[in-house]
Amino acid sequence: MPDLLKKPFGTHGKVHQITPDSAGWRYVGFELYKLRAGERASDVTGSTEVILVLVEGKARFTAAGQDWGELGERMSVFEKTPPHCLYVPNDQDWAAEASTDCTIAVCKAPGSSGHAARRIGPDGITLTQRGEGSNTRHINNIAMENEDYCDSLLVTEVFTPAGNWSSYPSHRHDEDDFPRITYLEETYYHRLNPADGFGIQRVYTDDLSLNETMAVHDGDVVCVPRGHHPCGAPHGIEMYYLNVMAGPLRKWRFVAAPPVEHLM
Repeated sequence: MPDLLKKPFGTHGKVHQITPDSAGWRYVGFELYKLRAGERASDVTGSTEVILVLVEGKARFTAAGQDWGELGERMSVFEKTPPHCLYVPNDQDWAAEASTDCTIAVCKAPGSSGHAARRIGPDGITLTQRGEGSNTRHINNIAMENEDYCDSLLVTEVFTPAGNWSSYPSHRHDEDDFPRITYLEETYYHRLNPADGFGIQRVYTDDLSLNETMAVHDGDVVCVPRGHHPCGAPHGIEMYYLNVMAGPLRKWRFVAAPPVEHLM
């Protein structure tokens, strides 16, 4: 069975560390810090570019030789307000000091152009609806392809109402054949409300050579190396996820699963 479901390895400090080597792919890295007020996290980007997403809480940031001040506003991700984020290019350092208890996601992919460090959001990020009926969900786009300050990263937040499906109709982006489809690895960082609930994520290929269905819990990460990857939120349980995608071309083009293609 592929090791696609990653459980947090703690409740405090760095609780996720997914690298291309550990995931068995080439592009996407993902880390998550849960800090208490006054605690710090820091790193050097090296050959990667980074988007720091303040999922919850407040923290003061320095990066790329600048003091960015205190970022953050929402204390619960399910407030659904736009996130405060920070883009840090390759070959730079960054540091965060928690002003309150906070959760910081570190989204990584190859970087080489030395774009300028910059704040992302909350201005310019608007919660938008996608889908309809039981396929309705709401999106905070952080850095999709219309933004030109990244080399590789594509990052977005998705809120799925209780009882709804998301990342559906089932679709895949696992071939390098632009403009028909692009190859993008992807991670899903899941949060659930209430936190003791569960959600479902399936990852499968058309020929079912990969066919995994996972119960996801609050704080889990699912790796999607290929195939379709729909999510379901049971009645009474809201689902949030933070998506990180990257590949050889910074374009998001996908192909639907044949049985549900007519629903696109």
